[in-house]
Amino acid sequence: MKARMCCAGLRNLLQGLSFSAKYYSKHNPPQTVCLFSKIAPKKCHILGCSKSTCTHRTAPPGSILPCRFFSCKQEGTKVLSKRKQNTSMVTSELLHKSLLKSEQKNWNNISPRYKAMTKRIREKLEELHNMYTLNSRSPRIRFGENVYFEENGCIFLAKADDGEGNAKILFSIEDLGFSDAFIQRIRISPDQRYMAISLKSENSEEATCIIMKLGNLPVVEKVIPSVFSFEWAANDVLYYTAQKNLKCQNVFMTTFTYQKLTKLVYTEQDARFFVDLYCTKDRHFLTINSNSKTTSEVWLVDCRHPFESPALVQARTTGLMYHVEHRKDQLYILTTYGEPAEYKLMKAPVASSGKENWQLVYALERKTKLVDFEMFSDDCIMFLKNAGHLYLNVISFVSHSVQSIKLPTWACEFELESHPEHTTSTCYFQLSSPVHPPKRFAYSFKENNLIEQAVQEVPIITNCHTTRLLAKSKDETLVPITVFHNKNSKELHRRPLLVHVYGAYGIDLNMSFKEEKLMLIEEGWILAYCHVRGGGEQGLSWHRDGCQHNKLKGLHDLRACITLLHQEGFSQPKHTALAAASAGGVLAGALCNAAPALLRAVVLQCYPSVFITAYENDERVPLTGILQYVQKLRKAALDHASRTSNKGNWIPNIILDVQADGSHCDSSWEHSLNEVWSLYCTAP
Repeated sequence: MKARMCCAGLRNLLQGLSFSAKYYSKHNPPQTVCLFSKIAPKKCHILGCSKSTCTHRTAPPGSILPCRFFSCKQEGTKVLSKRKQNTSMVTSELLHKSLLKSEQKNWNNISPRYKAMTKRIREKLEELHNMYTLNSRSPRIRFGENVYFEENGCIFLAKADDGEGNAKILFSIEDLGFSDAFIQRIRISPDQRYMAISLKSENSEEATCIIMKLGNLPVVEKVIPSVFSFEWAANDVLYYTAQKNLKCQNVFMTTFTYQKLTKLVYTEQDARFFVDLYCTKDRHFLTINSNSKTTSEVWLVDCRHPFESPALVQARTTGLMYHVEHRKDQLYILTTYGEPAEYKLMKAPVASSGKENWQLVYALERKTKLVDFEMFSDDCIMFLKNAGHLYLNVISFVSHSVQSIKLPTWACEFELESHPEHTTSTCYFQLSSPVHPPKRFAYSFKENNLIEQAVQEVPIITNCHTTRLLAKSKDETLVPITVFHNKNSKELHRRPLLVHVYGAYGIDLNMSFKEEKLMLIEEGWILAYCHVRGGGEQGLSWHRDGCQHNKLKGLHDLRACITLLHQEGFSQPKHTALAAASAGGVLAGALCNAAPALLRAVVLQCYPSVFITAYENDERVPLTGILQYVQKLRKAALDHASRTSNKGNWIPNIILDVQADGSHCDSSWEHSLNEVWSLYCTAP
């Protein structure tokens, strides 16, 4: 569900921890935008991704989703007769259809009013989309002299020294009849005879795995539905996890030799745990990672003996999380073991991998977020975040030294490119921000420096200024804020401000590039991102300090951030809008009640206007609940307006747009239009 309110004022974790960040990293969840004045904000969406994950910003697979009890039989509870139950069900279904029909009629009456505005926004977004997204370069996967890459729904094979002009098409989404899907993940077998691909539709939470047999004429070898993660354990042995109802608990092995077989390898019995797969960088082990929100357990499959039973690394211990890499008969373990309860790099022999044998290699500094980790033959790289800044730590296993390298100040997100060969001497990655399209960089182990790759066809925006602030919260904690604005903007205190917040699940705010954010900057908007507690921007303790009984701290952080922005001359309450994705809506709603002086619509003490986007097939937020919520909200807003009519309060717009297609984590770029348009629709 998406809402817009008129008011003023290892990625996600790591591969194999809690949930697969690769699955959520590029899918932007629905957003709750607190609309404040008559300003016109925009929306952000990114087109496809070769390694998906939603990153963001909704409750990820592997997290414990709230239970919904539709019926509960207890002692002393009167049970309805079957006839009365059937009557109740029919009545409920009729009410649902009636509410849906009413809302669709309301939507059809409202939408034509904004036809001209819709046309203008669409044209501008299409221009930006064509300029940046279509010219962006997808990640390359290099195996020896071969280079694999994906573009426009096709997977190509090219020779490294022959250029990509002579690339061969290995796979096409359209040719196989999957025109409504996008490529989510690609895995090439070690001998390059097979290629496994996952395809996912925008309207589904589950993916389909296609296994292609490569050669002069690539052919489809097998199709596996409802797959989450998969890895090659050997040349013709594929392990994969099955996904059902947002859960992954079974691991299967399938072979493609003369004796083809598929068998169950592992089953997770605890419903709180989510299972995914990962191959160590040297391809020595395939790891089966079972994770809850707070606890991990890893099993090893020896890729030299893929048919043998998995071996346990360390039995699950409540509160202990860990992820495993391998180098020269040693397991390198990223773990929260020991004090403080932040990530550390430890090691242990493969033969005696229990935690009693773990030895410390490197510990992170306080309030530092481990974003991702990559292992190479003689080094490893940690991608870190502190107070909103990104930087690298390069740990040498040969010289036992640590080199810290700062990244450009505008960089907010990074995408690590696939490096199948762990002996490579260069690590490639892309940096971006909400208003800076991805730019390619490389770190050279030999030269020990950061290299900016050749200038891309589309120039990086140069008129956008990036500012980092620290707001002092109620308990004196300093909360990072990242601010973007046009360098040419005059009188910033008069400019509209769009504030973003999340603060949940230990997940960072989504700050990847969005065309609509760039459009806002060009039109004079200020964009602010508040990294409040409850999120993961400053490590695990940052999350713990803002969740459950500490949830109010996130609210205090948000209030302090917006107050500081106004004090520093960035807009004012009557020109301020607030955007919150999914669970971030809790903080947005609480702020409207707790700090009315910051938010224009609340300053008027009237209900804010709300624009809600819902999907008929949303598995996370059922449509029935949304319809009932809209009816109650509309009644409450009208009742309040009638009681306070003498104060000149306006009647807010409560608009529901029910879409037949789409899902909770929809990332289609066309929804950017809806995001921006909703701000205009709900403005008084």
